[in-house]
Amino acid sequence: MLADGHEVSCLDEDPDSHARLELGLESSWEDEGGQFTVGTGLEIDALLTAGIETADVFVASTNGDNTNIVIAQIAQRRFEVETVIARILDPYRAEWYETQGLHTICPTRVAIEMLEADVRKISSERESGEQLGDG
Repeated sequence: MLADGHEVSCLDEDPDSHARLELGLESSWEDEGGQFTVGTGLEIDALLTAGIETADVFVASTNGDNTNIVIAQIAQRRFEVETVIARILDPYRAEWYETQGLHTICPTRVAIEMLEADVRKISSERESGEQLGDG
């Protein structure tokens, strides 16, 4: 997102996450225009320090569905961020919250769809090969 000219602020409770942001960059995260704040998304002060009040987009992508849902709702309701996206691993929860107006990304659902597509493709190729061999 930085390479596309966007201002990007990352909030993470693990200070070591900062180093991962710099992988593939020619200079430091900050020199590239990024901001890094140590804290959790459940801390209003940390969200404020990270710049949530001026954010156009907010992505909640912690390791926990519950945390992502709560943080996303804080961004939507308290800070009125225009676009809020929550990563939710449980496909059923992701679908339910989507119906409640929360934009969700579900990596589990994406993986299931990819697996199903591959199985169908392989199955179809096998059936086609067997039909050719039958004649």
